[in-house]
Amino acid sequence: MRRLFGRRKVDRSLPVLPAEPVSRQFGSERGRPIDRWYIERFLEQNRADVRGHVLEVAESTYTEWYGDDAVSSSDVLYAAEGNAQATVVGNLVSGDGLAEAAWDCFICTQTLQFIADLPAAVAGTRRLLAPGGVLLATVPGISQISTVDDAAWGDWWRFNARGVKRLFEAEYGAANVKVERHGNVKTAAAFLYGLAAEDLTTEELQREDNDYQMLICVRAVRDPAV
Repeated sequence: MRRLFGRRKVDRSLPVLPAEPVSRQFGSERGRPIDRWYIERFLEQNRADVRGHVLEVAESTYTEWYGDDAVSSSDVLYAAEGNAQATVVGNLVSGDGLAEAAWDCFICTQTLQFIADLPAAVAGTRRLLAPGGVLLATVPGISQISTVDDAAWGDWWRFNARGVKRLFEAEYGAANVKVERHGNVKTAAAFLYGLAAEDLTTEELQREDNDYQMLICVRAVRDPAV
């Protein structure tokens, strides 16, 4: 266990941090939210997986951006009525409203933290994929609470790479799961204060520090043999 108290004298010359964030909307008023910089880089690196019948949560933006000409059909999943973009109203936990083995790719970014029964939701992501289908998912590590989503669904979870790896391997099998973690103390602090990706340099964004995991990315494949 880490020690609760250090013995060194505190350096009081350090700058005082602001008591309030610049933005409570993840920096979206200023530009691209920092977590989205990592998410979009992850999807760009895996754009070959965005193919065939594609399902995305809440909107089809990433399907359109990364699907190229390989997408034969695009569906949008939402958990309740009222989203005009939704073509599928379904529940990842119960499977209600979701066809089994129907999609070749499921883009599920920043969604699983809003589902209380997390193992059942992960099982649901696998259930809807066709054999050989690919899940491209992201979850928050260090992040503020999403007030709007907390009121609507509950904001239940924050993650680290080790926990996410165990969670998805239990459902998909270790050979079918790849987990990445991204971020560092500067990007994590900037994200919490509501700065945008444009407030940081590419070098600052690309620096990785395992102790400050801001975002976790998962690529999981449904084993064709199972």
